[in-house]
Amino acid sequence: MKKIGILFGQENTFPQAFVDRINEKKQKDIIAEFVSIPQVEQAVATDYAVIIDRISQDVPFYRAYLKNAAICGTAVINNPFWWSADEKFFNNAVAVQVGVPVPKTVLLPSKDRPDDTNEKSFRNLQMMNWDAIFQHIGFPAFMKPHAGGGWKHVYKLHNAEEFFRAYGETNQLVMLFQEAIDFDDYFRCYCIGGKEVRIMPYEPRNPHHLRYVSETKATGPAAKKLLATVKDYVIKLNQALGYDFNTVEFAVRDGIPYAIDFGNPAPDADVYSVGQENFDWVVETAANYAIERARAHKPGQSNLTWGTFIRHSAQGQGLAPAATQTNAADPAKPKSKKKTTAS
Repeated sequence: MKKIGILFGQENTFPQAFVDRINEKKQKDIIAEFVSIPQVEQAVATDYAVIIDRISQDVPFYRAYLKNAAICGTAVINNPFWWSADEKFFNNAVAVQVGVPVPKTVLLPSKDRPDDTNEKSFRNLQMMNWDAIFQHIGFPAFMKPHAGGGWKHVYKLHNAEEFFRAYGETNQLVMLFQEAIDFDDYFRCYCIGGKEVRIMPYEPRNPHHLRYVSETKATGPAAKKLLATVKDYVIKLNQALGYDFNTVEFAVRDGIPYAIDFGNPAPDADVYSVGQENFDWVVETAANYAIERARAHKPGQSNLTWGTFIRHSAQGQGLAPAATQTNAADPAKPKSKKKTTAS
């Protein structure tokens, strides 16, 4: 019997629906349940062929448990080793490599020195040319942590004075300074298994429970082309990063979708925020994918997903030929003054 487990925290609707849907399918020798963790001993396998991880980003004990499970053969969704290493600034660099437009972004050193460092720890770092940075990114802009999510420590800035005031509040956080995209359309897209995509119109400025109450502004052939491009970009990003279960957000300016936030390996899947239709799709697609992974599971071997970035790097290859790499700078088109957002 192959067991599929789901590891979760405070969420309620998705975990139970996921387990129920798998068990309703009555697959031979496959069952699903909530993960139950006894004593954790190094290099001792779990009882699970597959575990879907929804909480280890907040609980370090769970992340250590999942890494141990993974090296003993459990197919952990998402790969806990890659999830531990990933962060937003790197994601943007990968997007450029695979030809997906992203906002212009600069990495900023922490305002305060990390503990146990002093001025000598930073003698390789030049003084920041703030005027050049502001000219490159422009205002309005967003400043946000280079890793993490949940809209924590995100600032929308309109001038240098606001920038320095906000920067002074960031303490030891390493931040991104990123151009604001004036958008006509906005989408949040589920991607499961690196192949199944659900594109959802999304309004990030609405209250949380109303963000999925939105409609695509583009119409006709333009909308069809836009959605096809969005789907292509979603698959490119998730296959490059190796995420089995993720969401990607796009802000659309002048018909061009810019990837804004695409490292969400435990994305919101609550029925009361995403809505019943989206919820049903996520439950069904995640259940089918978990069953697929359980059937393919090989005991005692690695059953993790690794993205093309890792595989190509191991072979000494790049993600894309230099001639096809897309710069994230603005296309040579006039800007319209629309809504702005950041993740």
